[in-house]
Amino acid sequence: MTRTLYGARYSIAISIIVVACSVAIGSLLGAIAGFFGGWTDGALMRLVDVTLSFPPVLLAMAVAASLGPGLQNTAIAVIAVWWPVYARLMRGQVLDVISRDHIEAARAGGASSFRLLTKHILPLSWTPTIISATMDFGQVVLLAASLSFIGLGAQPPSPEWGSMISDGAAHFYSWWIAFGPGIAILSLGMGFNFIGDALRDILDPREP
Repeated sequence: MTRTLYGARYSIAISIIVVACSVAIGSLLGAIAGFFGGWTDGALMRLVDVTLSFPPVLLAMAVAASLGPGLQNTAIAVIAVWWPVYARLMRGQVLDVISRDHIEAARAGGASSFRLLTKHILPLSWTPTIISATMDFGQVVLLAASLSFIGLGAQPPSPEWGSMISDGAAHFYSWWIAFGPGIAILSLGMGFNFIGDALRDILDPREP
């Protein structure tokens, strides 16, 4: 139990870092693609399509294996897998908002591209990204734990949850070794899903 609680420092921290960096990178590139369109949109979306064409676990394994084991490299590998999701989501939101009348009015009033994007478009485009990011915490923890389980993430004696489950697999009859971190990953994923669902109810303007 002590190792499971202490391991939360690693698993939760890496999920926060991965989600924050993925949202920042993906939202920036997605907003640029949706706002400017043309060859910029085409080039960025083809990069997104290529990245999303690979199974996330396999791509993260390939990146982590090329960088070497360790928590820092695990975070880089998961970020490389996760940012395209937010890029596509933000691009869709920007394309929806940019066609509204108040954007045309602001453009006619002489607003610069930077002001249009930062003051009139992005504030109306963040809600789905925030909700998606909240619900992705559990999946990120699970992916990072999967990399540690196969030896590409945190290395012993670090009490990271995936590494602890790997230890439990090596000692099959000592079921409690893997039970604690497994329940912790399950609880964290369910908790953030509930938080994301509540945020959707609060932030969705269509809700009564």
